[in-house]
Amino acid sequence: MSEPRSKARHRHRRNRTALAVTVPLALTAAGTLAYGTDLGVLGGTGRQASAAAPAWAADTADGFASVNSLGQNGTYGGRDGKTVTVKTQAELEKYATAAEPYVIVVAGTIAMNPVGKEIKVQSDKTIVGQGTSGHIVGGGFFLGSGVHNVIIRNLTIRDAYQGVWNDKDHDFDAIQMDGAHHVWIDHNDLRHMADGLIDVRKDSTNVTVSWNKLSDNNKTFGIGWTENVKTDITIHHNWIRETEQRNPSTDNAAHAHLYNNFLEDAAGTDIKSSYGNYSRGATKMVLENSYFQGIKNPVIKDSGAAIVQRGSVFSGTSGRNESGGSAFDPKAYYPYTLDQAADLPSILRSGVGPRSNLGTTGASTKAAAATTLTVAADGSGQYRTVQAAVNAVPANNPARVVIAVKPGTYRELVKVPSNKPHVTIQGTGGSRKDTTIVYNNAAGTPKPGGGTYGTGGSATVAVEADDFQARNLTISNDFDEKANQSLSGHQAVALRTAADKVFLDGIIVSGDQDTLLVDTAAKDRLGRVYVSNSYVVGNVDFIFGRATAVVDKSVITLKKRWDGTSAGYVTAPSTAANRKGILIANSTVNGDVSNGSFYLGRPWHAGGDASLDPQTTVRNTSLSGAVKSTPWTDMSGFSWKDDRFAEYKNSGAGAGSAHSNRPHLSDAQAADQEVADWLAGWTPSAS
Repeated sequence: MSEPRSKARHRHRRNRTALAVTVPLALTAAGTLAYGTDLGVLGGTGRQASAAAPAWAADTADGFASVNSLGQNGTYGGRDGKTVTVKTQAELEKYATAAEPYVIVVAGTIAMNPVGKEIKVQSDKTIVGQGTSGHIVGGGFFLGSGVHNVIIRNLTIRDAYQGVWNDKDHDFDAIQMDGAHHVWIDHNDLRHMADGLIDVRKDSTNVTVSWNKLSDNNKTFGIGWTENVKTDITIHHNWIRETEQRNPSTDNAAHAHLYNNFLEDAAGTDIKSSYGNYSRGATKMVLENSYFQGIKNPVIKDSGAAIVQRGSVFSGTSGRNESGGSAFDPKAYYPYTLDQAADLPSILRSGVGPRSNLGTTGASTKAAAATTLTVAADGSGQYRTVQAAVNAVPANNPARVVIAVKPGTYRELVKVPSNKPHVTIQGTGGSRKDTTIVYNNAAGTPKPGGGTYGTGGSATVAVEADDFQARNLTISNDFDEKANQSLSGHQAVALRTAADKVFLDGIIVSGDQDTLLVDTAAKDRLGRVYVSNSYVVGNVDFIFGRATAVVDKSVITLKKRWDGTSAGYVTAPSTAANRKGILIANSTVNGDVSNGSFYLGRPWHAGGDASLDPQTTVRNTSLSGAVKSTPWTDMSGFSWKDDRFAEYKNSGAGAGSAHSNRPHLSDAQAADQEVADWLAGWTPSAS
């Protein structure tokens, strides 16, 4: 059966420039995220407290510092107190040691006297540098037993060094805590101190250390030094450079979650790493998606400790690289999203340390709590349509926005543009069938103002923003082919993605021809899509496109054509050369159609592009008798045998043994075609 093919490549380039953000009134009223205010505009001195805190003062910690425990629900510092700007040690000490909450803005360089002095910070404080001008020289901060709810951000703390490299006489740390809890250390530059840069000691817990540059020191970061196994700590998106030891050293930590850190021992310098991440004592450590460059002994552990490793890159490393034991699932404590390890050098070199405008950095997408916007067609939510909620998300939003959609049918078109990342659309009903977003455009449907929608433009839901998630709902295109036989172009997309790190979890995507279009922002751009615990329904090329896409632990439902006949194609990949295409794994292919009537796939060389190398792999999947015994076929003059189509260990009536028209992967080939190979360092996580 010859089908009209009018699919065009849709290129949507994203603007990655960090922009000042305006918060829509609806978000403000909902008590949502604080989006950036330039730290450089704060005025006054320690003698003049401002009437209201700046917007960024409402930022809250992520990771273990966000967890409700020990009577403290998250870490928000001094947001409930006055804002003061300080320029002298006396002013800084006055407000940092006060009993009441303060937001303390350091507006200049403060040289500590005597050298090595550590100001004893009390609870409920935010201490933050104004722009990049806030420097603490020759000293630091100490948080004692019981001190809690402290934020230290956007500061440079430096130069307490006393001329002895492995200094055992001067305990001059940048930040030290003994028995504190709920502490967030974020976007600082810590360097050249006499002892450690950060010491988290004596059962200190619920600590998050994020987006810092830690450099030029013998001892970087020590955790523990107690027989109690109590500390819960998150360490993410830090650049640890030119340090010898404790990178970090983690002793007897109950839960240590290290992810997306960049450890670098630069060649040709006098500073040589002794070891990288060290799990000591009875520590349970989860280490994910970090980058180790030139580090000696990058990952080591004691015999009684545990390290679970996944997704990291090791470049030019040597010596011990160890893992073993069982740890914990960080997602059981808080949501988070992983960056790809290979991208970390560029992300962190530009993103860590003090920011001239902390609120609009764009580097940390996880520093604020998630926003929830509610949608209800009956008016009981903040918005009546899903698109209205998407429109309310600020451009370049820095953190997760969850659009919670109440049960009902929403007949509308939804587009998530490229400048609105980190959006989740989630149905709130008891079933994924309770909440449906549906429309009925097709490729040949006339557009207002002239022309037609085309295949990509027909999508009910179009996603062009990275780090998108959808769950517990149905996305459908109910275009009526039978009633529109005179229309040219029956391709009717339910969901189009043209972005990276798209996670579709527990949803139904339903249509006929071209149901799920997994695209990329451009031909040379990576676009990863992970579909899990979901249903995809259709009949012709209904999983198609050039993205690197995984359909895992899902049901692919074959559907009869508009005239009641059974014939179709599950996949039509248009993969670029040297990329992964479509992987169907651990799933089921079935439906109420005739036996032997469906192909698993055919190669779509979009626009006749012979440079493409389409790929579909179907493995460890149950195939019903509807699948043809020769499950691959040619398309538009291109032979499937010239591209990449294969099976591995499928089962069911539609499975078959290997032969010339039904290639199977060898065990060795299959070892390189696992789900993790497709995701390439990205671990999808619900948030």
